[in-house]
Amino acid sequence: MKVFIITEGSKNIGFGHITRCISLYQAFEERKIIPEFIINGDGSISELLKDINYQMFNWLEERGRLFEKVKDADIAVIDSYLADISFYNTLSDLVKLAVYIDDNKRLDYPKGVVVNGNIYAEELNYPKKEGVKYLLGTKYIPLRKEFWEVPEKKIKEKIESIMITFGGDDMRNMTPKVLKFLRENYPDLKKNVIVGKAFQNIDEIKKNADKNTDLIYYPDANKMKKVMLESDIAISAGGQTLYELARVGVPTVGICVAENQLRNVRGWERIGFLEYVGWYNKNDILEKTKDAVEYIKGIKIRKSRSKIAKKIVDGKGSLRIVDRVIKVIIE
Repeated sequence: MKVFIITEGSKNIGFGHITRCISLYQAFEERKIIPEFIINGDGSISELLKDINYQMFNWLEERGRLFEKVKDADIAVIDSYLADISFYNTLSDLVKLAVYIDDNKRLDYPKGVVVNGNIYAEELNYPKKEGVKYLLGTKYIPLRKEFWEVPEKKIKEKIESIMITFGGDDMRNMTPKVLKFLRENYPDLKKNVIVGKAFQNIDEIKKNADKNTDLIYYPDANKMKKVMLESDIAISAGGQTLYELARVGVPTVGICVAENQLRNVRGWERIGFLEYVGWYNKNDILEKTKDAVEYIKGIKIRKSRSKIAKKIVDGKGSLRIVDRVIKVIIE
């Protein structure tokens, strides 16, 4: 079976698309199919693509090259915020089955399969349309292979460690601010700080570290899982990492750093997993973060939130997506 996965990612636009597409690549591999990844990106993503069969070129500008490559493929998956509707229409016509990873009902998609694994997906009222199938909700959230199976997380009587994670680039410079706040308010807690490949603020982060700070540089999925299992709570941006935190069952304080995260944090807040404290640029954001940390310190709260999250995300989303699209092709 000939399968392509088309996406984008760089130090300027982040790594979220690539991370979830890698999980689909791994699920196809699990079913003995090796896809080809085609990425519009830069050198900052090469570390993520170890063991991946990929080509990197600007397929938005070189559409002809891409379309020639994928023509007559069985399946083409696309995960993009940049491609326009004419691109999708052409892709849909060229391959047997086009699969669109979506977050916000971005386009009126042509025939194919639309996948939205987000917590709010079913509220978006996608249009019923002939030739379009929908895979919606957290049972279809694509997580990397390392999160398919997760050991039971131990919920300690008292919190001893906090994880800080603001994506691959920390575009709002939140990591040093949150670290400084933790150093001043919780000097005895261990701070597990995730430092992404595209961080421009490492010196500032180091300046705000104390003897209980562990800076974790460019972690792979296994290392992320390990840090999540070892951390009692997390302070996180509102992107795809929330689904990995939910899978592991880490009670989390959420800070929104981009418009496209708002539905995510609101959805997780409503479900009872996330303590959402607001936008990164609000004057009282650190004060609210302190209130949230104090609130979820209690063991009963943490146990309850951990349980809720693990019930909603079981880690099998990528495999479900792949099995469904293969079934569509076979039918």
